[in-house]
Amino acid sequence: MKEFVEYIVKNLVDNPEKVKINEIGSTHTLIIELSVEKTDIGKIIGKKGKTINAIRTLLMSVASRNGIRVNLEILEEGGKKVLEENQ
Repeated sequence: MKEFVEYIVKNLVDNPEKVKINEIGSTHTLIIELSVEKTDIGKIIGKKGKTINAIRTLLMSVASRNGIRVNLEILEEGGKKVLEENQ
């Protein structure tokens, strides 16, 4: 899952070297924490959240094939959550 999100996000942002992804999870639930350069957060979220919702939809589709639930969180500098939605 981490590689899937990393591939999508790195192709959307201006600073792909600053993309950091952390997976936290158990057997049935996975939390993916995404951290990008502050100037790239808007590109990940998109207008009215359309881009992040599309990423979450794709992620949910891949996760359901593997029988797990996924939660994608975007983190600011310092670890504060920017946008979170349960999938």
